[in-house]
Amino acid sequence: MTELYNYLNSVSPIKDETWNKVKEMFTEKTLKKGDYFIKDGETAKQIGFLTNGIIRAFYRNNEGTEYNKHFFLANNFVAGYSSLITNEPNKINQQALTDCQLLIINYTDVVSLYENYQDFERFGRKLAELFFVHKEEREVDLVMLDADKRYLIFQQNFPCLEQMIPQYHIASYLGITPTQLSRIRRNLAKK
Repeated sequence: MTELYNYLNSVSPIKDETWNKVKEMFTEKTLKKGDYFIKDGETAKQIGFLTNGIIRAFYRNNEGTEYNKHFFLANNFVAGYSSLITNEPNKINQQALTDCQLLIINYTDVVSLYENYQDFERFGRKLAELFFVHKEEREVDLVMLDADKRYLIFQQNFPCLEQMIPQYHIASYLGITPTQLSRIRRNLAKK
């Protein structure tokens, strides 16, 4: 719970009273490598705080091709956010790439915390703002930057991840083929 407490306070300070209520609403959950936190078509009901492991968020088209959207590392929240907010079926899969430990809270409890604890509601707003900024930066990068630059940004944002997950996941995240990724890595190694 220490990681969660530190994360909450790094985004927006919360009072001790709020923390005491928040921490009693979280439970521990384990995902094994390959398990899903949420699948396409399910309606999201929970938010997870990843304390250990790696989760990928991805789409799968009608032909079965997967497109990685994001990687979640320790000390990040994971959820089918659009599904939580709209109560519609989720469109993005979230799958454990390693064994994972999470702290889970029901979304109805989050809403209750928002309604009763102003500092927690402020945390939720600031977190949503951070997610929005990150999403916009990622969209701009995919359209405006070449694959070499996107790869360098990936390395900055996810240091050491290359040694922990298969290269085809990284290529998918960058919007390129594994062959293109190999070529980029080879060219950068020559510089």
